[in-house]
Amino acid sequence: MQKTIDDLADVNADPHEAARVDTGVMAWEPSPSGTVWRKPLYRSGGEFGPVTSLVRYAPGGAFRPHSHPEGEEILVLDGVFADEHGEYRAGTWFLNPDGSSHAPRSEPGCDLFVRLRQYPGRDRAARCLDTDRMDWVETGVPGVQEKVLYRESGYPEDVCLMQLANGASLPVPGDGIIEILVLEGELRGPDGVVATGTWMRAPAAGAGSWLAAGDCRLYRRIVT
Repeated sequence: MQKTIDDLADVNADPHEAARVDTGVMAWEPSPSGTVWRKPLYRSGGEFGPVTSLVRYAPGGAFRPHSHPEGEEILVLDGVFADEHGEYRAGTWFLNPDGSSHAPRSEPGCDLFVRLRQYPGRDRAARCLDTDRMDWVETGVPGVQEKVLYRESGYPEDVCLMQLANGASLPVPGDGIIEILVLEGELRGPDGVVATGTWMRAPAAGAGSWLAAGDCRLYRRIVT
């Protein structure tokens, strides 16, 4: 019997526990749209709970119009993503806040990093950033630069892209939860190699020390 969307299994469902996924060895799962596929990294409560995933739109793919309860975050990894508001090439990051909606599609196809229902609060500002046009900014940590994607007063999230030179240490806060997706290169640390395409989540206090093995570029999110 085919599973319904309410039967989807939880994946790394406790957001406070460490988790690590090599997305390169995962199979794509179908979505309710026959032209959109997913690799779930974090899922709690089936189709209508909080989800973090990689998403692939086939050429000409589309998803039903939908709203964004508790927000939607997207980083375009490859291709061109679009909705009725515009087209977004690889490198675009945006936050659709609670109360917004759209009808997403992709003519050439695209790969996305998507986070659903993890930005509650209707007073958050909508964001859309072309990160390729942003300058890298020094962090104060040797060999580490960043492009800030989201820091808003009154909210606990700190989201950025990071670029680490060979041998540089990934900055880890003293508390909260840190989450990364390695976009290019690799890190080395107490649990071995974190290669391109690996998603990792850990309590900051127990995350350990991670060094760039060669130049490394990653997405990083901290929630305190």
